[in-house]
Amino acid sequence: MSFFSIFTNSGEITSIKGKKVPLYQGGYNQKILYISGMAMSISKSQNSPAMEIAQAIVEHLSRNSASLFNVKVVPPGWIHIELVDSTLAAWLHCLTVSGNEECSLEQSEQAKSKISVPNRQLTNSLTIFKIQYAHSRCCSLLCTAEKEGLIELDRTNIKSFVSVNPISWLNCDQKLRINHADESFLIYQLVKVVDDLVCADSGSSINWSKAGENLSQAFERFWCNCRIWGEVKIHDPELAQARLGLLIATQLVLRSVLEDKLGIVAPVEL
Repeated sequence: MSFFSIFTNSGEITSIKGKKVPLYQGGYNQKILYISGMAMSISKSQNSPAMEIAQAIVEHLSRNSASLFNVKVVPPGWIHIELVDSTLAAWLHCLTVSGNEECSLEQSEQAKSKISVPNRQLTNSLTIFKIQYAHSRCCSLLCTAEKEGLIELDRTNIKSFVSVNPISWLNCDQKLRINHADESFLIYQLVKVVDDLVCADSGSSINWSKAGENLSQAFERFWCNCRIWGEVKIHDPELAQARLGLLIATQLVLRSVLEDKLGIVAPVEL
């Protein structure tokens, strides 16, 4: 990644020349965290302690990209990169609002180049039904919300549900409105699956039925515990719309998993 240039732009660092610098998504802790072991991987070739290299990289990132993420060093030399709320809001905006084709999964050449051949023999029919049900449920809820005037959807593409108008993801304090534990977990799963759809190495092996199942289960948790109608719709319509935005993102990602990776129809209704 270009923001590691403090060390990676040096032609003298032969240990990483021509190689990618991997980032690994951290475990769920109500935040989106990436972890890099770059400092440890080059410490020997640089004849410098990993902690010293990591600290230099973190200082560089903090000076140049503080508005995008928070960074810190964790012994013995890990670099932790946590996305801030405004970055997540911008990402969700790209996924959910019409007119952002450059951000959409369909327009990602990387995603298209990694479409896998479906292996139906290894796909559990119950798991597939769960994913299809979650997808159709998202579609149904969005249609209901549109009929009730909560959101205006662009249905130019009959398979896609995107919002015509921007969604207010951030509150007056520039924090995500959607901060319930189950909302955060759904966002975590969305980021995880989109990373795999768009950024996974061509040689990596991803269990797409499991990825889809995990996302559909996160959606069920969200839907059971995060209301959209009733008092929320009346007293906090912006929160209701943000939760509908999560449904838009979930529908889009589930459809990509079903159609592009599993080669199975993504039903609008069951």
